[in-house]
Amino acid sequence: MEYDKLGGIVPPIVTPVDQNERVDEDGFRRLLRHCVNVGIHAIFVAGTNGETMALTSRERERAIRIALDEVGGEVPVICGAMDCSTRKVIENVKSIEEMGGEVAVITPPFYMKAPSDGEILAHFENVAASTNLKIMLYNIPAFTGSTISNDVLFRAAEIDNVIGYKDSSGNMAAFIKALQHFKGTGFKMFMGITDLAPLALLMGADGFVPTLAPVYYTLYLKLYNAAKAGDFQRVMELYDLVIRSNQVAGFAKNGIAANKYVVSTLGFFEGRPLAPAEEPTQEQKEKMRAFAAEIVRESNEI
Repeated sequence: MEYDKLGGIVPPIVTPVDQNERVDEDGFRRLLRHCVNVGIHAIFVAGTNGETMALTSRERERAIRIALDEVGGEVPVICGAMDCSTRKVIENVKSIEEMGGEVAVITPPFYMKAPSDGEILAHFENVAASTNLKIMLYNIPAFTGSTISNDVLFRAAEIDNVIGYKDSSGNMAAFIKALQHFKGTGFKMFMGITDLAPLALLMGADGFVPTLAPVYYTLYLKLYNAAKAGDFQRVMELYDLVIRSNQVAGFAKNGIAANKYVVSTLGFFEGRPLAPAEEPTQEQKEKMRAFAAEIVRESNEI
């Protein structure tokens, strides 16, 4: 797989599970196949919306293995390796190596109170030095409790096998500064917040990472293609609908569970979240299903 061409729409794919919280392999394969068939550019498996930290280690590995087997020869598959210490992340990376993966995604260490920039950089350096895999850095302070500063990002990007960055911090000013810093270098820059994706793409981001891409692929492909063509007017036409499409996560107490349910309406699997996340109520499900159907209808018409 030519990972130097990594870009476009890269959903952090949800992880279907059965009543025993084992990966629903058949449902997962059907979801992955659907993504490739509709033109989605790559897959991020074992990410935040894949409930990676709620899965057991064995089931997380199964999810990665299934994704690599089902679509790894057709589109890039980037694999979550995040964990709360350097050694644990290295073990996760080694597991991805053994399964034939090529790109591992890592965050700063978490369940660690306010790691310093030096500690975060050392974490990235030590993980990268442990492997020949390509490494993508993932900035998601709402879940890790720490932020990858641009200073750390720029220094970590000098490591040969660190190839890209996904930003879910919401700090657009820092993201734009990083885009300018990496312009023309081949370093991959992805926006992790859908609401910011139109601007990020127009400013030169390589792609974005929307959980609901399996459902809203028509809308997101239109957005990506317009932005890559530099069609500002078209991006603005799509902007309001893109923002609305991302509101469904607020329809239930748990946003990840809400997103998972919406993706499950495609009919490939049951939208069961992992404990202790609360499943949306029936009323919330009906509201989300109707909302998603309306977004799909408008996406086809706009």
